[in-house]
Amino acid sequence: MSSAYLNKEDYLIIGLGQTGLSVANYLSMQGKSFSIADTRVNPPGLETFRQQWPDVSIWLGPLDAELTCSVSCLIVSPGVSVADSAIEAARQQGVTIIGDVELFCRAVQQPVIAITGSNAKSTVTTLLGEMAKAAGLKVGVGGNIGLPVLDLLAQGQQDIYVLELSSFQLETTQSLNAKAAVVLNVSEDHLDRYANFADYVFAKQRIYHHCAAVIFNREDPQTFPIHGLKATRLSFGLNAPSHADELGLIYLGDERWLMKGDKPLMAANEVPLVGNHGLSNALAAFALGFAVGFSIEAMRAAIVAFKPLAHRCEFVASRKGVVFYNDSKATNVGAMLAAVKGLAKPDAPIWLILGGEGKGQDFSPIKMALTKNIAGVALIGRDASLIAEYLPDNLKQHTLASLPEAVAWLAAQAVSGEQVLLSPACASFDQFSGFEHRGEVFAQCVIDLPS
Repeated sequence: MSSAYLNKEDYLIIGLGQTGLSVANYLSMQGKSFSIADTRVNPPGLETFRQQWPDVSIWLGPLDAELTCSVSCLIVSPGVSVADSAIEAARQQGVTIIGDVELFCRAVQQPVIAITGSNAKSTVTTLLGEMAKAAGLKVGVGGNIGLPVLDLLAQGQQDIYVLELSSFQLETTQSLNAKAAVVLNVSEDHLDRYANFADYVFAKQRIYHHCAAVIFNREDPQTFPIHGLKATRLSFGLNAPSHADELGLIYLGDERWLMKGDKPLMAANEVPLVGNHGLSNALAAFALGFAVGFSIEAMRAAIVAFKPLAHRCEFVASRKGVVFYNDSKATNVGAMLAAVKGLAKPDAPIWLILGGEGKGQDFSPIKMALTKNIAGVALIGRDASLIAEYLPDNLKQHTLASLPEAVAWLAAQAVSGEQVLLSPACASFDQFSGFEHRGEVFAQCVIDLPS
């Protein structure tokens, strides 16, 4: 191959998915020259790209250092690891390595609310968007949820942006400078991509760089900021707040209330989000809203009207007195444990469906956490046998070939007053096209059960 693939001033987009297409469209509108590469031979969006930009060079297959070092800037999609040897070679040669979020941050002057965490990112991001609307603001919501960030620019100027950001997106972002930023929680995830848990935590912590207000979960030390130490600080948790910069829960009479310091915000029974983890998400949203100046009235109204997102601890149906919940979005152990804790009731034992692709995470926390309020476990998917090794010895369990079989088995086991929870603690791609597909299959199986 030639040692000069491209002109030195060119951009090379790496990854031809939804993000790659949005970057190509943005650069094209800016009059910038670019080429694109993808490690797959037949990536999604290939034909769309060829039709829209027939004269742009496309490089398919494993990345080549000669290619990556021949440009001034690599724009890396979240699905591509920046640890790839060809990308690392480019870094050592002084090539700039960024992502689409960095391009977005360089283009906007409006305030940004930035949200990350292992779990509940989408719920809190969507809720913040509704709070902004209730406050009378024009808001753009996107990132790891909904629209790619650069596509938000095509919607016209907004008053504020609310971005859900993954650790992968944060790795390639240097100019976020958020008005308010939160790490909701951190539990083991994506360890098939990171060398260790610490690297994953550090990637999440990048959201705090140069932010004006730091929001953290005081019950999760991994969220405590190691950057932005001069920023305004607010924390949230399910325990009682001890001062005005803490949000939490207390009892006022017989009712639990969401509080900021000693100031009541709303009654817990007004929050439509399920379980204690739902209350935690509402508290995080309140903290972010306070940090950017939303009124209590606007935030409260948005929470009361909020419809929980699909596949996030979503009530499906009650069958013969057994309540079924779809938490298919729980693709790691931390998310599953949060759902179990949130739904736990002494008089309503939980039957769990676990399994799928474990992504290299440690399942050992399951052994201690599933000792109370768990009636039994149905195991499915590729890593079912691995999870089984970490289940408590006395816990009833059964391995099944498919999700429909698991639903049928659990329907035969559970009795009136108990709960069935799909919260797999794993990715879904061994048996499904995504967590949405998995949740839809589960919901349909439940609906088809006799009532």
